[in-house]
Amino acid sequence: MRRKLLSDGANKLEYEIRQIVQKAEQVAACGVPITWENIGDPIQKNAKIPDWIKEVVSDLVTIDKSYGYCHSKGVLETREFLADRTNKLGGVQITANDVLFFNGLGDAISKLYQYLPPTSRIIGPSPAYSTHSSAEAAHASSNALTYKLDHENSWYPDLEELYNKVKYNPNIVGILIINPDNPTGMIYPVEYLEKIVKIAEEFDLLLISDEIYMAITQPNMHTLPLAKMLGDRPGISLKGISKELPWPGSRCGWMEFYNRDKDSQFNSFCKSLEDAKTLEVCSTTLPQMAIPRVFSHPKYQEYIIDRNQQIYRRNKLITEILKDVKGIKYIETKGAFYNTILFEDDVLNDKQELQTDNEGIKKLLQEWITPGMDYDKRFTYYLLATKGICIVPISSFQSDLLGFRVTLLEENEEMLVNTFETLRDAINEYLNS
Repeated sequence: MRRKLLSDGANKLEYEIRQIVQKAEQVAACGVPITWENIGDPIQKNAKIPDWIKEVVSDLVTIDKSYGYCHSKGVLETREFLADRTNKLGGVQITANDVLFFNGLGDAISKLYQYLPPTSRIIGPSPAYSTHSSAEAAHASSNALTYKLDHENSWYPDLEELYNKVKYNPNIVGILIINPDNPTGMIYPVEYLEKIVKIAEEFDLLLISDEIYMAITQPNMHTLPLAKMLGDRPGISLKGISKELPWPGSRCGWMEFYNRDKDSQFNSFCKSLEDAKTLEVCSTTLPQMAIPRVFSHPKYQEYIIDRNQQIYRRNKLITEILKDVKGIKYIETKGAFYNTILFEDDVLNDKQELQTDNEGIKKLLQEWITPGMDYDKRFTYYLLATKGICIVPISSFQSDLLGFRVTLLEENEEMLVNTFETLRDAINEYLNS
């Protein structure tokens, strides 16, 4: 070509959660049934949408307005509803003009980093959720900046490391938290959030909180949304309905801007995000119209409580199956619906394998298993090829740890138990091979 087509940051856009699907499709073509543990899609894992939510959506389909464009920022009635919902928390106060809709939270995350200068960096947790870390790395044409979540301390953030990285890197303009966390299933304790806010105050930083899983926590686990903790700092909360309702196919997420009147640069940044959405006209209309009706429905709170109890039960079942397996470090999930399982130090090597008699699978493994690849990725490929269980290696989450992420989503209890007993046996077979 006459000139370079690809930006220097394009090679940072990696998303193993989806990329491994291509390998799973090859495995399926060899006759091995696939169990999908790679992505947080409740619908794929047999979630049943309550009839009352379906009735809300069905009613909206009869309204002509649901087929048209909406305001570029989003449906006004919905933005007013969400602003009021946040204001009732008693923390930062916002208006409908501080709410901006996107076509899914992935779209919002992409735009968030796209309009930062390349030298302005957002530091986020590691293990890192790939959509954030890849977008941050791509905008800067560099590796993502991260602070450690400490698996020796319930996956809580290493605040000393975070403080020092912020102190000695003046390019850092913001701190990202994902609360509850994906991929670890950790929630940020209130005392940790308070200290992160103090770091942001000391170094005049933006705070960003991805709160897509905020409604999904295990019983007796306590954390707080950013709006309750932020004080006068500039902040952005990222929210959506893909996990909570759940309605991932709606592609409906939003940002809430906090304290934009307190900092002129932050206000200008928010305006750039609004202007970018104007160029796209608007985000999906019908799901936005559903939000006030679903969230204010008399059955909504009961539904959320029941759903969390179901996830908690699955958490306990998985814990009983995996907690005593030799060679792994198992930390029980506290929030969201994921678990990150680590291998003990020095238990993995490049000689281990899982056996199969399927010639097609043998051929795939010969193609996939390459010298020098991360040991946890090697395990996940063997597991996928021979057992049909599709998981994601933790080394793909901007981490130097070795392990894998699973979900707590399978609604069919018999299938759930069978999957994790197969996983347990495969770990034992692999480590002893």
